[in-house]
Amino acid sequence: MRVLVLGGDGYLGWPTALHLSDKGHEVAVLDNFARRGYDTELGVESLVPIEPLADRIAAWQEVSGRTIARYEGDLLDAEFLFGAVRDFAPDAVVHYAEQRSAPYSMIDREHAVYTQHNNVVGTLNLLYAIAEVDPAIHLVKLGTMGEYGTPNIDIEEGWLELEHNGRSDRVLFPKRPGSFYHLTKVHDSHNIEFTCRAWGLRATDLNQGIVYGQQTPQTALDPRLATRFDYDAVFGTVLNRFVIQAVLGQPLTVYGQGTQTRGLIDIRDTVECIRLAVEHPAEPGEFRVFNQMTESMSVAGIAELVADRFPGPVQIEQLENPRTEAPEHYYNVKHTGLVGLGLEPHLLSDTLIESMFDIVGANKHRVNSEKLRPTVRWRGALKA
Repeated sequence: MRVLVLGGDGYLGWPTALHLSDKGHEVAVLDNFARRGYDTELGVESLVPIEPLADRIAAWQEVSGRTIARYEGDLLDAEFLFGAVRDFAPDAVVHYAEQRSAPYSMIDREHAVYTQHNNVVGTLNLLYAIAEVDPAIHLVKLGTMGEYGTPNIDIEEGWLELEHNGRSDRVLFPKRPGSFYHLTKVHDSHNIEFTCRAWGLRATDLNQGIVYGQQTPQTALDPRLATRFDYDAVFGTVLNRFVIQAVLGQPLTVYGQGTQTRGLIDIRDTVECIRLAVEHPAEPGEFRVFNQMTESMSVAGIAELVADRFPGPVQIEQLENPRTEAPEHYYNVKHTGLVGLGLEPHLLSDTLIESMFDIVGANKHRVNSEKLRPTVRWRGALKA
């Protein structure tokens, strides 16, 4: 199949492109390099050095003998986007090309507006491009488990069978997102569902948990193929951040009591989930939703696991939670769809955590430790 990966220079987009190429698909990546720009803005960089996209692609061809096409531009530029879709003529489009950080979206009004405009309008342009160029293209969109919030009922896979006043219906699962970033994902889901229903498009919405890890079998083949390892309090995910703090001898910073529960997934499972979704497309007119996570754990539980596995003393520090979220909540997520397609999950293991200690140890000189503690507060955004 021909697969166009939007955001193909990013933390997940790049290893996804390699995984799909390795499995025999014809792949192109599209990116505007905004994520590299956020590093410059925030004064931080990936823990693991990453090569320019052109060098990455050349290294992949050298290592694998396979080519990856490249498009450089912005989804907000509709003319460019339509041209790229026409030129590559994909069977599937994998959409990662959005500002993906909740804290970044909550810095102030400017960052909230940027996130909403970039993510929602970019996705709308993509939906129009697919509809006008080839409605048979299967859209695989990366959503987030954060769309749901923490409802006091089981979280179904996107849809809810509802009974009310003696009548029943199948409706989109109610959403209670926790940031302006998460709100963009909800808006995307509604826009995509509408175009499937109104225009007959086909789409798979993958509500993904927190991703951990930094290596896939393909990125491990050559240092030039490495993907990002974000650790800062704006873009770094919780497990990655805890591992870095342990290696540096700093306390693991748990927000609040740490009783908040999160869905988790290994980066190797993320790229495999994309492959499964691409190779088993939704039907025309179908808006299909999978909850893309493999296990759940409290934030405090993650910290305790890292502290237990690290070969040295580790302290855990509880900070005032900068976010507005329930400190304790029910959390039971249904996530059987991707397993039904053949996913064999990698669960969080001692071996994986220990390998991350090694990666951090080899690159710890690149850490800006001032960036590990939170500076963005949800209520603080009102002051800007």
